Amino acid sequence: MLTSWLTPLAILLPTLAALAQTPRLPTQAPGLEPAPLQTKQLAQDRPPVDTARIFSLQDLAELVFAYHPVVKQAALLSEDARSQVQQARGGFDPKLGSGFDRKLFGGTDYYNNWANELKVPLWPGGIDLKVGYDRMVGTYVNPEHRTPLNGLAIAGLSVPLGQGLLIDARRSTLRQAKIMVDAAEADQVKQINAIWLEATQAYWNWYFNYQQMLLIQEGVELAETRFQGTSRRAQLGDQAPIDSVEAQITVQDRLVQFAQLQVEQQNAGLLLSNYLWTKDGQPAELPAYAVPQLPTMRTVDSLTYEQLQDFAANRHPTLLKLDAKIRQLGVEVRYRRELLKPTVNVSGYLLSRGDFYRPEVPGYYDFGRDNYKVGVDFAFPLFLRKERGKLWQTRIKVQDATLEQQNSRRMIANQVSAKYNTLKAYERQLAVQEQAIVNQRILLQAELQKFELGESTIFLINARESKLIELRLKQESMRANYEKSLAELYYYAGTRTLGNE
Repeated sequence: MLTSWLTPLAILLPTLAALAQTPRLPTQAPGLEPAPLQTKQLAQDRPPVDTARIFSLQDLAELVFAYHPVVKQAALLSEDARSQVQQARGGFDPKLGSGFDRKLFGGTDYYNNWANELKVPLWPGGIDLKVGYDRMVGTYVNPEHRTPLNGLAIAGLSVPLGQGLLIDARRSTLRQAKIMVDAAEADQVKQINAIWLEATQAYWNWYFNYQQMLLIQEGVELAETRFQGTSRRAQLGDQAPIDSVEAQITVQDRLVQFAQLQVEQQNAGLLLSNYLWTKDGQPAELPAYAVPQLPTMRTVDSLTYEQLQDFAANRHPTLLKLDAKIRQLGVEVRYRRELLKPTVNVSGYLLSRGDFYRPEVPGYYDFGRDNYKVGVDFAFPLFLRKERGKLWQTRIKVQDATLEQQNSRRMIANQVSAKYNTLKAYERQLAVQEQAIVNQRILLQAELQKFELGESTIFLINARESKLIELRLKQESMRANYEKSLAELYYYAGTRTLGNE
């Protein structure tokens, strides 16, 4: 991995391998031309990278949102909630039932019972529509239940006048299931936002490790140039031979750093690969030739900040989920209050002979106000301890969810403000850091000029150059942290950004 990046260094490997041995002081040799101590000073502008090799943040987003298992898993939350709505609708499904019993013994037809019923729950008022056909005949059938030989047709309603008139278990379950769809969708957004934040942080860690490796690679090349220059000058007698040892130590030290950064860059690429999947659900690997994009460094102005605050206060998935929970508990409170009422169920059914459809059936056997069956059921617990306890418990849950929502809203607002402040601080720090790098380049150039005049040493040049590398590394670290903080700002606001909107 990373072979395409190391071509310049590969040319130097034989020389560098020799440098790793015990240093030898160069001996003076006549007829040699002086070599320059340095040809460049960690130039900020590097050769352009082939765009085909750039693995951008947008490329990462397309893969994560399309194929990552957690994103697909989050989509199942909404599907599960909708399946619960369908289950709750089952409470209003028409129900068809039939039963048949007959006893014949010793030549006597004890009973021949056949009962059929179609029950259709109606949404308003918890009303049940009932249509049926019963045929109960036989020698020993209870006269109360005996029907004509052609059976008895029934059509009527069962209406709750007390408990269950405004809301019942079926309507409560369905309403709560519909509300939970909103909660599931909010939870889905929250999980996708979280996995995108993790992927973004892994991406910018990969970027920082890549920049570190490039800077140290340049440092190795600069140190090698200086070593070659001091060695040549020592051979000419223009410089003390011990200076070449100083230059060689710098080369060896930076080689060690470079080897360590190679491993760290490989590991950072592996961590980023955790978020890469194919459309077939197979893990994908980050290509060896891939390089990260440069930070966009998008600034967040005051208008965008206000929009993010408004979004966080009204559309944050955590708050939406808690709002759905409160609304769900509100339905439960209403249902529990309904259970404090007495149970008063009134039923009324019109009766007719089973062959009512025939024209020869007498009118007094047909459906009418003289052929009916009515009933009234009444029940009321005297102390209502169970019902009042359940209502009390549900109200406590509402208070708990409301307080949690208030606390979450405050924490979310503070997190958004804190990340916005962090971004603004990074903007100021990066401006100062840029100026510090410019000044350090001036110092390094001046040190080189002093060395040519015999007023400086290789040690001081190495110190100036190492400081410049350190400042450049810190700058890249702040750039990566700025992009990660930007992603965190959008995450805490309850949304996400792809970096290039």
